[in-house]
Amino acid sequence: MRITTDISALKRTKWHEYLLRFALGGAATVLAALVARQYGPAVGGLFLAFPVIFPASATLICNHQKEKKARLGKSGVERGRQLAAADGFGATMGAVGLIAFAAVVWVMISNHSPFLTLASATAAWFAISIALWLVREHVWRWLGSRPSDFGSASEERPPLATHNLRGGIGQERK
Repeated sequence: MRITTDISALKRTKWHEYLLRFALGGAATVLAALVARQYGPAVGGLFLAFPVIFPASATLICNHQKEKKARLGKSGVERGRQLAAADGFGATMGAVGLIAFAAVVWVMISNHSPFLTLASATAAWFAISIALWLVREHVWRWLGSRPSDFGSASEERPPLATHNLRGGIGQERK
């Protein structure tokens, strides 16, 4: 899969969509701080991992796809769901990397500088997330299909496609 970026996507995103993401993220951070103040940092830390940005992003991905298809006179509901699911799969890999990040911080923070701790934790997150993505690519190539291709026989499945960072679908895989 070729990963690409599309800066023009920033122009297509409406200001209120950015506001929603920032507001939800800020609210989750304030909630985590209040919980930490009341129940301690271990419990507050659980709230820092609350998935606030992903639900907002998933709904925005669905809505953008529906709008795009509506301009062509088609329904984009199913395609929007597929793209949101692909985004969710990527978020899952990132969440596993976040576990590695938290583990490195937990082990290192009491004996090392904050800079070294955070740099090491970030490297662990990046390495684990990329490793999972590479394993996923290898498994999908080996199987010749996505996990969703193994669903109900009565459901029509779309062709296997690649997902790129701009929230779109790339070329079909052979």
